[in-house]
Parts: sequence; structure tokens; C-alpha cells
Amino acid sequence: MEYQPKLKQEYRERITSTMKEEFGYSSVMQIPRLKKIVVSRGVGDAVADKKLIEFASSELALITGQKPISTFSKKDISNFKLRKGMPIGVMVTLRGDKMYEFLERLVYSSLPRIRDFNGIKATGFDGRGNYTLGITEQIIFPEINIDKVNRISGMDITFVTSANTDKEAKSLLGHFGLPFKKGK
Repeated sequence: MEYQPKLKQEYRERITSTMKEEFGYSSVMQIPRLKKIVVSRGVGDAVADKKLIEFASSELALITGQKPISTFSKKDISNFKLRKGMPIGVMVTLRGDKMYEFLERLVYSSLPRIRDFNGIKATGFDGRGNYTLGITEQIIFPEINIDKVNRISGMDITFVTSANTDKEAKSLLGHFGLPFKKGK
């Protein structure tokens, strides 16, 4: 038998049947699934120091296990000394097994390392079943060596699902183990 991430196996065996029962889907194809996870990190200070993009890129590669691409500015903004086409961030799109492995590491080892953690806010949904989570410190990931960090910065993690509503997406992500705060 070939290797399968634990959460992918759990989705196929447990989550699909639970979601089908919960929302009354008539077909297995109606059950929402996780399409991709996009991890992005803006580096606004890269306008002055080009090395910051390299640091951000290497840290994101460590965290996700995949080489990030640079994002570039779309227009000139003179107040920020920004020119069109300058690198201002990095991002990684995870799909398949790497996506499930990243989600597992995020849920079971990274989120519990956040200081005074009591769940993630349920306000990051966009109305179409996608959820964005902002993380303020990259040092919550065990792959990052704190001694080699040149500056503490955050990142955004976007979960793109095939769900039609936020309620379905929240249920799906909750079944995957994302600890939403109670009450919302």
C-alpha cells in the first residue's frame, strides 16, 4: 500500500460520510473538498533591502516544503518608493499530498504553539466558501530555527474549498481539525 497523508485518509473515510449526513447531500460529488492552500507573505520592506525577499522565500520553503514564487507590484506608488514590477512578497500554492501534510502540521504542531491560543477567528470567510487565516509570527512553525530569524513577520494562509457557502466550508475545515473559537 502506498503512502497517504493521515488527513487525506480521514477525509475519505470519515469526513465525507459525516458531511453527507450533516448537509443531506444526495451525491458524493456534492460534498465540499479542500482544493488548495495558498501561503503568502508580504515583504513591504523589500523595496529598500532586496535580501528580505530571499529570507522570506527560504523560510516559506522550509515551512511548506515547496519553492515559493515572488509576487511583484502592479503599479508605481511614489510615497512608498515602489516601482511597477518590484518584488514585494512570496507565495506558495499547495495541492494534493503536500497540502494535507501542511494542514496536518499546522493543526497539530504549529497552531498550539501560539502564545495564549484559544482558537482561530471564524470571521475570515469570503462568502464563497474560502477561508483566510492570518498568522502574526512565523516562529510558530517547528521548521523555523529561532536563532536564524532576522525579523519576526507574519503570513496569510488561504484555504480554497469547493464549498458553496461559508457554513459548509467552516464545517469542512472544522472536521479537518481547525480549532475555531466557540460562539461564532
